[in-house]
Amino acid sequence: MVLQVQTSTYEAKTQEIAKQLLAATSENRSFFSSLRDQMRWDDKLLAWAMSNPGLRVQLFRFIDTLPALHSKSEIASHLQEYLGDETVELPAALKGMLNFANPDSMPGQVAATTVGTAVETLAHKYISGENIKQVIKTVERLRKEKMAFTIDLLGEAVITEAEAQSYLERYLELMQQLVEASKNWAAIPAIDEADGETIAKVQVSVKLTAFYSQFDPLDAKGSEERVSDRIRILLRRAKELGAAVHFDMEQYAYKDITLSILKKLLLEEEFRQRTDIGITIQAYLRDSEQDTKDVISWLKERGYPLTIRLVKGAYWDQETIKAAQKHWPQPVYNDKAATDANFETITQLLLENHQYVYSAIGSHNVRSHSRAIAIAESLNVPRRRFELQVLYGMGDKVAKALVDKGYRVRVYCPYGELLPGMAYLIRRLLENTANSSFLRQNLENRPIDELLAPPIAKEEKNSLTLNSHFLGAADTDYAEEEVRTKTAQAFQSVRQQLGKTYLPLINGEYVNPPEFVDSLNPSNFSEVVGKVGLISVEQAEQAMQAAKAAFPGWKKTPAKQRADILRKAGDLMELRRAELSAWIVLEVGKPVKEADGEVSEAIDFCQYYADEIERLDKGVNYDIPGETNHYIYQPRGIAVVISPWNFPLAIACGMTVAALVSGNCTLLKPAETSSVIAAKLTEILVDAGFPKGVFQYVPGKGSQVGAYLVNHPDTHVIAFTGSQEVGCRIYAEAAILKPGQKHMKRVIAEMGGKNAIIVDESADLDQAVVGVVQSAFGYSGQKCSAASRVIVLQPIYDAFVQRLVEATKSLNIGEAELPSTQVGPVIDANARDRICEYIEKGKAEAEVALELPAPKQGYFIGPVIFSEVSPNAVISQEEIFGPVLAVIRVKDFQEALGVANGTNYALTGGLYSRTPSHIQQAQTEFEVGNLYINRNITGAIVGRQPFGGFKLSGVGSKAGGPDYLLQFLEPRAVTENIQRQGFAPIEGAD
Repeated sequence: MVLQVQTSTYEAKTQEIAKQLLAATSENRSFFSSLRDQMRWDDKLLAWAMSNPGLRVQLFRFIDTLPALHSKSEIASHLQEYLGDETVELPAALKGMLNFANPDSMPGQVAATTVGTAVETLAHKYISGENIKQVIKTVERLRKEKMAFTIDLLGEAVITEAEAQSYLERYLELMQQLVEASKNWAAIPAIDEADGETIAKVQVSVKLTAFYSQFDPLDAKGSEERVSDRIRILLRRAKELGAAVHFDMEQYAYKDITLSILKKLLLEEEFRQRTDIGITIQAYLRDSEQDTKDVISWLKERGYPLTIRLVKGAYWDQETIKAAQKHWPQPVYNDKAATDANFETITQLLLENHQYVYSAIGSHNVRSHSRAIAIAESLNVPRRRFELQVLYGMGDKVAKALVDKGYRVRVYCPYGELLPGMAYLIRRLLENTANSSFLRQNLENRPIDELLAPPIAKEEKNSLTLNSHFLGAADTDYAEEEVRTKTAQAFQSVRQQLGKTYLPLINGEYVNPPEFVDSLNPSNFSEVVGKVGLISVEQAEQAMQAAKAAFPGWKKTPAKQRADILRKAGDLMELRRAELSAWIVLEVGKPVKEADGEVSEAIDFCQYYADEIERLDKGVNYDIPGETNHYIYQPRGIAVVISPWNFPLAIACGMTVAALVSGNCTLLKPAETSSVIAAKLTEILVDAGFPKGVFQYVPGKGSQVGAYLVNHPDTHVIAFTGSQEVGCRIYAEAAILKPGQKHMKRVIAEMGGKNAIIVDESADLDQAVVGVVQSAFGYSGQKCSAASRVIVLQPIYDAFVQRLVEATKSLNIGEAELPSTQVGPVIDANARDRICEYIEKGKAEAEVALELPAPKQGYFIGPVIFSEVSPNAVISQEEIFGPVLAVIRVKDFQEALGVANGTNYALTGGLYSRTPSHIQQAQTEFEVGNLYINRNITGAIVGRQPFGGFKLSGVGSKAGGPDYLLQFLEPRAVTENIQRQGFAPIEGAD
């Protein structure tokens, strides 16, 4: 089925206007027929990128890296690394230029200068100035051409509160200077007035999220308060100066909260009558038509018009990839024609409601503009209520043709240093060189009828599919208001159940233990989450006997049946997701989003291991004529699972269900501080249908019950996650053959790490700082995968530390339950005291770059950053398991790898770099089980990043990977001679 914008009364007029506009711009359409050798280098680069997709990717990656390169030698070597890649077909001129032996050589320097200058020229095409003086010059030129403007301030990502404040101050200064300059500008009736109304000469465009560094839809109320305070200051000053303010739209995750904040703010008495303010709608979003209708209804209620700028949208790749990675519905249309069709629908909607809204139609597509003009003229829309917009440097000829026809045109002018402006530049280059771009098609002399045809949207799928056989559970999308409401209700429900008693489960019965302990909320240790019964050694023996009795029946249960029970457990977790998250938050102090991610991981373990056992159950046939050879697996026996408190649901679930689905009877002994969550897991596994004696929940003291089970002669497998000290002890004890034991025990142990992130001089610092902060201080550094060292190359060390400190200062520390919290408590008093001891050691051997205060009512420790740390310092070598980060300075990349590998651990590691040779070297030489490049190093996903390390980080295969279940199974080979009296069936014979 095909969805089509109906050919309507507007179509004939659209075609007529579009043909006139194209005729007026046609002298530009000989771009590709012009001789290549007469083109400037910046034009050549664009032309080559259009004709060669491989070159396009590598060239834009090189341009992205360029701002971080500070010498011609660096530029030359990166040019060779990016464009010398075997996958890239190079035009002869570029190949010749790159043919130098040494980046320091004269040809290398010439290449660096040529390309560096070309990229700078390219940037100046799309960026209206590097400072206010240049911008004023640009807008004065635009005004002479009878074009209005709006100014957007480019800059590094706002990741600190200091940067958010600076963003506000820079806009206040920008408005002041522009208004001052405007006093000398002659009035231009075409753009400064309409229908007897004066239009502000100065307009700025701002991004809402840049007013608060911790802007997050989950914390809708806190984000609204912090952002609104700064916006009020901006709007008041704009009114004093007589400047207009327009709010841009950013990523989809921020859309609903952005609209909500602006709607509330602009209904306040002080701002309700303002008509010099605008908001933005992105037509590539599937829900943009409904959003437009909602905004128009709200404007009717408000009683005073505002501008709605309609654009296609600039984050298509990002939105598509994020939705695919998160298993969320894709918010944008896959098909460019669908976006164009939606753009025309919304254009009509806006112009038909011109009494309530000023329409600003932003596009470089001649048809889109012509459609808007056709509708506006047919409806006699007053001039004040309609304008056309283009981006600076894009569609200049179209803009001039529109002005000549008497329409008001506004040019969106980004300004700022070229360095932080590079991300903006790449978005523009992508737009210019995309196959589906109108600008490109126009330059390629496509037939006019094809260029101007009404957009026809194909019926399309709602998402990209991942190239993977396993699709995991989708995390909760907290950008949706109803989801946030559901989360709040889950907390209310769980709070009513606090303080209940949880009994051990032995042989299918909940039994009374000799002892109980209180599990406390680490955010507020006066609050008892639950009372947990701890079993005795005698009860541990009863559990072991029950497991032995249940094993023969469970072993014979078909793998498909075991897998189906496991899938049901995963489904039950999904149904109880919000509730399970709330328990995790309250019992172990994990912030809400991270708790939700943990529930996803537990569900993934259930679904993934169910798939895996069905795969392994098929075995492998190695048949030959006259003989069958079948390689099969059988369960080992009884598994003891000793799970940690830091992933109380996911790791407990993963180890337990792996043992169960493999056909082993399993005893789960959770950490004491997280036994309530383990009790909730127990409810789910029982409800899913695991038989009595097959799964048992046996909370108890590690030194007594844990040791007894580890040393028991009937234990076959021990799956442990925890400290290196306990893991090594279990490994040693399991190796000793006990009286009556007829097998060697298998130990799977994950024992932590001293994880490092390397940041080299080519890294994107915005990305690196955010990634390091998340990796080091997410869940207060209490993840096995957390970063506790960051190794930074000398040239960027000081700049990196400065931004790292400011970004960390901007984090919200508080109770894990609060939606604003990024850093919650540590698990208990022992952990708090141990971490404090390490902080004191750190003060004796390094400089304190930052030590944040922490709330007193729970087990809180504010993040601590040490700088100028020796690679051999105690805080560089020992696992601290808290929010403590050592920043180590190194002279070059080789030294960085040496320092990274210089501990007893090899669990996770990270690299932030845009140097291909460094990335390749890290892949082979960085000694870690999980290496993450240009992203944070925590949050491994089942079936995507199987998790586990080597050296003293652990023993065994990676959790969530294709080898994991093999550890719970014994392989067997069965051979049968199928010849009888010299006769054997031969496949394929008559």
